[in-house]
Amino acid sequence: MNQHELIEKANQEVERNREMVESDPYRLRFHLMPPVGLLNDPNGFIQFKGVYHLFYQWNPFETAHGAKFWGHYTSKDFINWEHQPIALAPSEWYEKNGCYSGSAIENDGKMVLFYTGNVKDENGDRETYQCMAVSQDGITFEKKGPVIYLPEGYTAHFRDPKVWKKEDTWYMVLGAQDVDEQGKVVLYSSTDLMNWNLLGPLTGSAMNQLGPFGYMWECPDLFELDGKDVLLVSPQGLEPEGDVYHNLFQAGYFVGELDYQKASYQHGSFTELDRGFDFYAPQTTVDEKGRRLLFAWMGITDDNEKYQPTIEKGWIHAMTLPRVLTRKGEKIVQQPVEELQLLRKNEVSYNEVQIITSNVTLEGIKGEALELLFDEIIYEGDSFEINFRGGARFEYSSKLGKMRLQRKNFKDGSIESRHCKIDAVKKLHVFIDTSSIEIFVNDGEEVFTARYYPDVADQTITFSALGRVQFDLKKWDLG
Repeated sequence: MNQHELIEKANQEVERNREMVESDPYRLRFHLMPPVGLLNDPNGFIQFKGVYHLFYQWNPFETAHGAKFWGHYTSKDFINWEHQPIALAPSEWYEKNGCYSGSAIENDGKMVLFYTGNVKDENGDRETYQCMAVSQDGITFEKKGPVIYLPEGYTAHFRDPKVWKKEDTWYMVLGAQDVDEQGKVVLYSSTDLMNWNLLGPLTGSAMNQLGPFGYMWECPDLFELDGKDVLLVSPQGLEPEGDVYHNLFQAGYFVGELDYQKASYQHGSFTELDRGFDFYAPQTTVDEKGRRLLFAWMGITDDNEKYQPTIEKGWIHAMTLPRVLTRKGEKIVQQPVEELQLLRKNEVSYNEVQIITSNVTLEGIKGEALELLFDEIIYEGDSFEINFRGGARFEYSSKLGKMRLQRKNFKDGSIESRHCKIDAVKKLHVFIDTSSIEIFVNDGEEVFTARYYPDVADQTITFSALGRVQFDLKKWDLG
């Protein structure tokens, strides 16, 4: 099928399922979702001619991972989003099994996309091509075909180009697996975006004092933040270790220094960006305000993916809220973009609330799409717990110096948990949507992100304490 036919077929799928999809009570109110089918990685995140563009991996035909399209949203304010025509469909020989993840840049007033063309032969053997497409208006794209072919020393797991400019040279990082099945991030350079020079692996498993660290590194993103070079990457194949690496795949960062002349990257240890259940393949851009902005896929590919209840309504997965990144030493801090405050209505405010028992409710503090801001939290006891609509629970234990988020497992309803150490929880900023939760702890020093599926009728928020907890609280309905 040619591109036009594939896009038409996808559009028909959207229309045919629109009523069913939109009838789902778990459709989110203030997050980006697919109009039908499966959404995964954010792609091509850019502000172009004053407009934010977010593309996304999309399978419009089923709620499983198949031949991906690039879906496309635009916004001027992160509040009002418009679904644009499909940007890329897997119509050509070099992408016939999927237009995989990539990035966007602006060059000479045009938007240029770089993405991975995925090809599988009849035996299931994979081929990979790094491809380019160009647009005058940021809506309609002309494909230019492959600009990078698979180099020696790597398997066909070689994908997700992220491109940026430093002085007068373009650079690209790619996620890779070498022939020893070690995950790597590979660096290229170019002066014209068409001809690319392989500079070598920057870092990866069994490099830079890391030791064995995963069999594949996906979705790299390398950028300068407050004077340091930060590498975001999603390694696959890390085993759980203490409080960390409990999701099937991880997403995190290194802080260090990139030597462009030597094509080497000296960095510290790997830190997970998010402590929750559903956060993967983050991608960033810089906007006209100079902010380093991030979106991530609020989902993950694991054995429980196929048990999510939205599948019955023909769709699955969403994006996180957009976040601003800053750096505190070796720590990356994430905060929701300030534009989200425009969603606020019906403020309810409490000063010096005291909780000394279990299952306390506060008048006006309930709902299915809301924002909660806890400040000046003071503890005289062991623990503090918030129960969100009977479907998720956040707990901080001052005794253990730990916090955790719990939810019901999609497959069997058992309680599962994600946790991390922290000195003290002084401030919580919580965004609750119909079927998601994002908790920013201490102004974003830690974040927990998760999908969860509470009883639709349950809008209660309850508080419990062992000992006494005091806090100020503001609540807004969102939407």
